[in-house]
Amino acid sequence: MATLNAEHINPFLMAAKKVLQDTCFVEVAIQKPVLKETSFNDDNWVIIIGITGEMRGQVLIAMTGEDACSIASKMCMMEIKEIDDFASSALSELGNMIMGNAATVFSSNGVGIDITPPTLAHGTVSFKSNPKALCVPMTFAGGSIDLFLALRAEE
Repeated sequence: MATLNAEHINPFLMAAKKVLQDTCFVEVAIQKPVLKETSFNDDNWVIIIGITGEMRGQVLIAMTGEDACSIASKMCMMEIKEIDDFASSALSELGNMIMGNAATVFSSNGVGIDITPPTLAHGTVSFKSNPKALCVPMTFAGGSIDLFLALRAEE
């Protein structure tokens, strides 16, 4: 397995920033990455997307319930006070858009990846197969998300 480097990480960051800015109409600031446990508490919503191909693993997009409602509200252009089926669909689509954009960037760089459909989890979740991952916090007016990259590059 090859070590992840900026060429593996930056496409995810660029895609997440662009999609959040374009769909939520916010300026996004990328914070300093840290290694962090992939476990979440009762208030968290986590979009989980698997990756296969020249990279393998998972990308997790985690946010609090308040931030999930804020993002869904911005995406749907209406106030969302709780994550129901409609808001869940919007959050899942956010994951699809981010990962689709990242896959396009990788493809243009000659790296082939495939993505799984998103799974939206809520509550206490812990990932035993990837106990720690690179976590990149992304902040914007009215909220934040944590982008977890639990990946390995194939040699």
